[in-house]
Amino acid sequence: MRVINHLSMKYLPLNPEIFINNRKRFIKEMLPNSIAVFVSNDEWPSNGDALHAFKQNTDLFWLSGITQEDSMVILFPNNPDPKYREVLVLVRPNELKEKWDGKRLRAKEAAAMSGIATIVWLDSIDAPLQTWVHLADHIYLDTNENDRKASHVRSREYRFVDEMKATYPLHSFQRAAKIMKQLRSIKTKEEVEVVQKAIDITNIAFRRLLQFIKPGVTEYEIEAEIWHSFLSQRATGPAYGSIIASGDNARTLHYVSNNAECKDGELILMDFGAEYGNYCADLTRTIPVNGKFSKRQKVVYNACLHLHNYCKGILKPGISILDYTDKVGEEATKQFLKIDLLSKSEVKNEDKENRAYRKYLYHGISHHLGLDVHDLGTRTEPIKAGMLFTIEPGIYIEEEQMGIRIENNFWITKNGNIDLMKNIPITVEEIEALMKRK
Repeated sequence: MRVINHLSMKYLPLNPEIFINNRKRFIKEMLPNSIAVFVSNDEWPSNGDALHAFKQNTDLFWLSGITQEDSMVILFPNNPDPKYREVLVLVRPNELKEKWDGKRLRAKEAAAMSGIATIVWLDSIDAPLQTWVHLADHIYLDTNENDRKASHVRSREYRFVDEMKATYPLHSFQRAAKIMKQLRSIKTKEEVEVVQKAIDITNIAFRRLLQFIKPGVTEYEIEAEIWHSFLSQRATGPAYGSIIASGDNARTLHYVSNNAECKDGELILMDFGAEYGNYCADLTRTIPVNGKFSKRQKVVYNACLHLHNYCKGILKPGISILDYTDKVGEEATKQFLKIDLLSKSEVKNEDKENRAYRKYLYHGISHHLGLDVHDLGTRTEPIKAGMLFTIEPGIYIEEEQMGIRIENNFWITKNGNIDLMKNIPITVEEIEALMKRK
């Protein structure tokens, strides 16, 4: 049986002011006499008559808080009829269909969630949309302009672009994604409150794992504990596929097999986070399976923690990710010399395009976070107040079959940054003490 996402949501209703303010922010950036149309994601087929679980287009959610399939948001601030300056389009509830697929949103429910007073049913939107478009000079349409985009599948928003350009060839078409990239990277206080809820849920799950993990436990049992803890706290589930990597598995950055036994003397790297209200937490901790770091493990862990704290000290408004990464590379080089991973000659003779420290730290240090785990935001312009980032340095040593990563989430303010995960255990001493109590 297909499950409708919006009514299977477990989280409590979000503050509609989030979406009201987001729409105001977007409208402020629109050209005069413009209309913007956003469409929901596809329902993707799986096999046979099955569908993958529906996941809303995050731009549409950012504007409306609506997670139901076949939805649209239409913004036309210059519409002569004030009633239609903000419109939410929904599937009309159908009694027979609801017997199979579950209840759809009613107009009053959707208005309360989104703060949009005018609801138009999808089966009657074509005629009024045509009228509104004829009154407008510019049409904003949405596409996926995430820098990390890897899929070439022509999804619904691209097909909608083709349809609109064919129907209205003489209009001026504008990129909604260019505005979205700027706006979504700056989180409001209300948005960060939802992220904090996802983080608090993740904190409780991690503390539960510190009591659960011991030699002989399997990675998939740990993943099951995460699911249990998340769902019992009203999270939708994990924000992404949890990485539960014991021993040498930790050197695979996106390890998802999660099927090995955790052995005495090994470390286990766990990269996971809750999704709450469609906003994501993103935590990584590396802990000893037996509850006690060996002398060498402690040395490497503390070097990684030093890098983490160094990053925290320089990730502030005004620095670019490129400059930030270069500075972290310099500090990583110093630490890797200190813990005997690099020699002075290796550093002296390094290739400047592939620096010596990259042998042991071969990924980026920070990424934008929000409705998407790798959220929209610039990677070249200076960092601004309001942005939300991960900080996640790692050290991966093939010769020692060891991988360590430490990750927290930070909200950038004009005076520096705020560690939203400051209450989650992070030091060797904190982790060992909590694991000893089980």
